[in-house]
Amino acid sequence: MSRYDYYGYFHPSEPIKTDEGIKARSKKGKFVKNWWAKRWIDTLEKLIDAGRLRRGKRYARQGQILSIEETKSGIKAKVQGSRSTPYQVSLDITPLTKAQWDAVIDALADQAIFTAQLLSGEMPQDIEDVFTQVGVSLFPGTSAELTTKCSCPDWANPCKHVAAVHYILGERFDEDPFMLFRLRGRTQEQILDALRSRHTDTDEDEASVEEMVIPLSETLDDFWGPSQPPRFKTAIKPPQTELPILKRLGQPTFLDRDLLDTLGPVYEAVTETALKTAFGDQPTSTEDDSSSS
Repeated sequence: MSRYDYYGYFHPSEPIKTDEGIKARSKKGKFVKNWWAKRWIDTLEKLIDAGRLRRGKRYARQGQILSIEETKSGIKAKVQGSRSTPYQVSLDITPLTKAQWDAVIDALADQAIFTAQLLSGEMPQDIEDVFTQVGVSLFPGTSAELTTKCSCPDWANPCKHVAAVHYILGERFDEDPFMLFRLRGRTQEQILDALRSRHTDTDEDEASVEEMVIPLSETLDDFWGPSQPPRFKTAIKPPQTELPILKRLGQPTFLDRDLLDTLGPVYEAVTETALKTAFGDQPTSTEDDSSSS
């Protein structure tokens, strides 16, 4: 039977329902909450027409995606459509070269706040500017950087099956921002190790410049006596990001409650007590910095 009626109107076929699919957490409204996941969804919505976009959302919320797998070059998924055999969907993202990643890491290491946020598992708000600064992009912005394929007979690309996979990926990006880095060619461990290495090299260079050795002839009078402790400065500040250690550790598999909700108030209370103990009613150094700027 034709899917076009007497007047030539196209009637989309309904997918075969399945109980084995991956259902989106979002039941209505927006799919994601974090800015980086929204940016991913925005990329899709610029590439696909409203009709296929709407059906892709419905597929994602109905649980029509049977499987989704992260590969070295991108994403592979199976989507249950209107035919008995699931459609094969692939999203391939062009990875950055080693030279491009080295330039990105160098630029990130120059911004202490970026390093702190990445170490705590957050995606810095302005990180796109760092990639742009070195001539690359974090999010695929052209068809040359993001190649989508589907085995369905639809002539359009992206189709509704690709859209459904794209929405589920958005939810996964919401939970794991480092997934986008992996698709661009670097794991979380590789990025964090490289940032730590850059900061270690910088600290060693600074230490070698500041180190002063007093000649023995100038210390003979006090040679057998106790020496004065070195003068050094300390700076007690609240963390640059909220609950960085807990976010870095992630949610343990053995805990049925949210770790941040459980221990977060304790960590915040300890931070507040430490600052009050150090400064009393005086403003913290963070407040001083903001007031002087």
